[in-house]
Amino acid sequence: MPCDHDHRDGTGHGGHRHFSPERLDRAMAIGVGLNAAFVLVEIAAGLWGGSLALVADAGHNAGDVVGLLLAWGASRLARRPPTNRYTWGFRRSTIYAALANALLLIVACGGILWEAIHRLRDPVSVAGPWVGIVAAAGVVINTLTALLFLRGSHTDANVRGAFLHMAADAAVSAGVVVAGIVIAFTGINRIDPLVGIAITVAILAGTWGLLRESIDLALDAVPRGIEPAAITDLLAAIPGVSEVHDLHVWNASTSEISLTVHLVVPARDGHERVLATASDDLRARFGIAHTTIQLESEEACRCCPQRPADSL
Repeated sequence: MPCDHDHRDGTGHGGHRHFSPERLDRAMAIGVGLNAAFVLVEIAAGLWGGSLALVADAGHNAGDVVGLLLAWGASRLARRPPTNRYTWGFRRSTIYAALANALLLIVACGGILWEAIHRLRDPVSVAGPWVGIVAAAGVVINTLTALLFLRGSHTDANVRGAFLHMAADAAVSAGVVVAGIVIAFTGINRIDPLVGIAITVAILAGTWGLLRESIDLALDAVPRGIEPAAITDLLAAIPGVSEVHDLHVWNASTSEISLTVHLVVPARDGHERVLATASDDLRARFGIAHTTIQLESEEACRCCPQRPADSL
């Protein structure tokens, strides 16, 4: 007896679309423009004032510009429709953008730490007041950029990541302001590389989480916050379902969860009801909008090659 196959596609975002593509594009354009302009100013000011902390912060902000561009480009690719060759479309480009961002930040941090160690051994004169003024502008720009993503951060993981990153940058720039003030009053130039190191450590701490998450996404790991056992229990509790097997859950993109599963439903007249209930429950409880559910009779289940051997 052939197996029944049923597919239901949802919104791809757990039913939420509060941050429209147009709004995201506008926020990205403004964010990239503000931060790119500030990076140029910050690099020039850091070189003129001899401040490693300022150059380190500029390097981080430059990474943010690249990161925003990667995320923006990936989000636009993800909106392109599937093709005969790319049947899933280009949604996974957001995953690879996140991985590239993490690797770029780690490389940049290595260069900053190397220079900071040299500056500690051989301190360079730093224009403290100038450093503080430029970094203060960074606090304002990063805060304004973060606010651009505030609304969408409640319903979209990609937007939330951009918001948290820019909010953290505002805090880092505030640290550079403190360094400039302390240097202006004490004249201790070693404070500058020390702040540069502190900034780099903070960046690495945040990047490590991003790296781990993006690797998990690239390897199709079960999304964080979802337990396969809980999904199995939910599906097994649906009236008419006698067995659940071959469950797979993964991220099709950084904001969309996909699932495939086989459900054994002995009564054929209950297939439609089970399929509808399973799809609705998965969306409501776990935010899984794209599901592929294969319904099997007991006879078909016995010949299913994906059924675990210990259940035969």
